[in-house]
Amino acid sequence: MIVIFANTMQTNRLSIAGWLGKRATHFIYGTFLVFMGLVSHESSALGAEPSVALKLHASGFTSPVAFAPLNDGKGTMVLADQVGNLSLVNSAGIVRGQPFLSLSDRITKLNTGFDERGILGFAAHPKFAQNGKIYVYYSAPLRISADKEWDHTSRLSEFTTLEGDSEVIDRASEKVILEFDQPYFNHNAGALAFGPSDGFLYIATGDGGNANGQGIGHSSIGNSQDLGNLLGKILRIDIDKGNPYAIPEDNPFQGRGERGELYAIGLRNPWRFSFDRAGNHALYVADIGQNLFEEVNVVVKGGNYGWNIREGSHCFDPESPRKAPESCPQTDSRGKPLIDPIIEYKNLNAFRGESDAYGISVTGGYVYRGSRLEGLRGQYVFADWSQNWAVPSGVLLVGSQADDGSWRVSKLAHQGESLNGYIVAFGEDEKGELYVLTNASNQLINRNGKIYKLTPGS
Repeated sequence: MIVIFANTMQTNRLSIAGWLGKRATHFIYGTFLVFMGLVSHESSALGAEPSVALKLHASGFTSPVAFAPLNDGKGTMVLADQVGNLSLVNSAGIVRGQPFLSLSDRITKLNTGFDERGILGFAAHPKFAQNGKIYVYYSAPLRISADKEWDHTSRLSEFTTLEGDSEVIDRASEKVILEFDQPYFNHNAGALAFGPSDGFLYIATGDGGNANGQGIGHSSIGNSQDLGNLLGKILRIDIDKGNPYAIPEDNPFQGRGERGELYAIGLRNPWRFSFDRAGNHALYVADIGQNLFEEVNVVVKGGNYGWNIREGSHCFDPESPRKAPESCPQTDSRGKPLIDPIIEYKNLNAFRGESDAYGISVTGGYVYRGSRLEGLRGQYVFADWSQNWAVPSGVLLVGSQADDGSWRVSKLAHQGESLNGYIVAFGEDEKGELYVLTNASNQLINRNGKIYKLTPGS
């Protein structure tokens, strides 16, 4: 009965697809795969894989969604737990007992089951050691001015440390930088990072939720394509100027009816992004697909990445989302070309048994620029959240660029600790070493979330 309801009411606000959200469109097939044993574990790796191992670094979290440097000059990292806390973690993996910041009483009430709300992004100011400022993206209760049928309000806030104690945030220091309302509980994105070249703050936003880029609170052309709202985009703001921020002069969308904060458009649910520490500091954005394809984009200023005209590099029809049409527009409303992803792979639910179907929901990572894993240097390390909705079976992946500019993807084999979890996110420390963040459940329960460090294999 649930399956029939989900298939026939997908665009309804109360549908299973709309309710379960980011990974919900994979629920029906994924549940069957558990019991039928149809999940493929084959690797499509071409040639030898680098030898890496997973070492448990820290544990005791619920759903760790971000792990980033504090920029305090001591190598301290900050772990953002979706359920409402920020914790300090030193280079040895020791978690400070007192929370760096607790926002559990300021976030909207979360489901004990699957939920995409909560604390979703963290970034420390590049000059944190001097000014003590951090930035947090979280799901606040729906503000008074919002449509009462909508779900919650996404909030980006600035906080500062307590005077005389750089290891505790002053909760009273909260300064709301940016707010925008969300019609559904899902597709909230939320990653934050400062651009290494320009010092501006970049923010990932989802398309507003539900399915197909349609439903309550969605523009007739889809929020991701609508230049008049902030949903389904990468935003860029200058938090060191203006009140509460300024629009960078070279932001590409500053015409009539356009939001100046927009940096790039056409994204569905950009789940984790990162800047390459080297070269031209390319911006890598993983965007979760709906039914058929998962993708990773190199995002450029003013770029349009296609949703909901396309899913990955394939045409998309909201009325028939499980079948890619043969043709669709190749340009947007401005006449600008839609940009293909650099990496695309098949969703395992739609392409069961195929070697290039790795999982059901992409998780963005980092280009490895550390010193310990020579075989990974210059390659994009990322993951799929899980091979199945109901079973914690995240898959580490690596993307490699060939001399002709094309990319190939393979599973990243590893030794040491077994993941046995959903891969929620990655972290990168000040030395460029990488960490894998997992949740043992697809729900916000228990404290079995872990951080693993990628280390050299034997």
